[in-house]
Amino acid sequence: MANQVKTMVVVGGGTMGSGIALTAAQSGIGAVVVDVNAEQVDRARAYHSKTLARLVEKQKLTAESAAAVAQRLCYESDLEQTRHADWVVEAASENPEVKKRLFSAFVRIFQPHVVLATNTSSISITDIATAAGERASHVIGMHFFNPVPVMKLVEVIRGLATSDETVERTLELAKTMGKTPVPANDRAGFVSNRVLMPLINEAFHAWMEGVAKPEDIDQIMLLGCNFPMGPLRLADFIGLDVCHDIMMVLHRELGDPKFFPCPLLRQLVTAGRLGNKTGRGVFEYPQG
Repeated sequence: MANQVKTMVVVGGGTMGSGIALTAAQSGIGAVVVDVNAEQVDRARAYHSKTLARLVEKQKLTAESAAAVAQRLCYESDLEQTRHADWVVEAASENPEVKKRLFSAFVRIFQPHVVLATNTSSISITDIATAAGERASHVIGMHFFNPVPVMKLVEVIRGLATSDETVERTLELAKTMGKTPVPANDRAGFVSNRVLMPLINEAFHAWMEGVAKPEDIDQIMLLGCNFPMGPLRLADFIGLDVCHDIMMVLHRELGDPKFFPCPLLRQLVTAGRLGNKTGRGVFEYPQG
């Protein structure tokens, strides 16, 4: 059962993967961050160290508790070395082929009882599960939200072949990790991004068409709709490349032109202005 999970492998050491691993470790689960990119592994390790130190400084964790969490965090570049884990969460790039290659490897490497979860924010769980063959019943969507240690929601998405047992185990694990799991059906973008991405896209169109300046668009949405963050600032926070990729999935799968990324968004991505992670997107951010 999910409450017996002792070791979770998180494949992908980026923002989401690092956050999922830290959340697992804070809930008493051993977490192994796996990434073939050594620099990404180093960034994940640095993020964990910095975050735990900040929690101690703010007296949200004792030094002893932070040390115990750090002990539960491991880092690896070779997936083969993690074959005895109890649970897998894939948090790689939002690319169906990348994910399918990983799930094919999961079936070969991990034991038959292991749940194979994906943190995809838009790609069909049923499609990803085709790479798992007879293990498709163990494939499920476990969509966390950024920043993972703070955000309570986990969208839980079952594919066509996902078993009831896999769903129950996933709901239970999410609760163990201090999250609130909410089910969604396997449609492109699920609920969150199907609603959010057209909003972000329309904010880019408003900017491109000169309706208002970016900071004014965000301020109007903050004050007029009581949003905690303006849509353009949120796009920077998510990553403009990630927003673009999600919109392309929605456009391809649902066929509605409203999901096609705004030309200005595509231009920023082409220029490498991806948001917080590059120091510049819609807005500019001091490095560090």
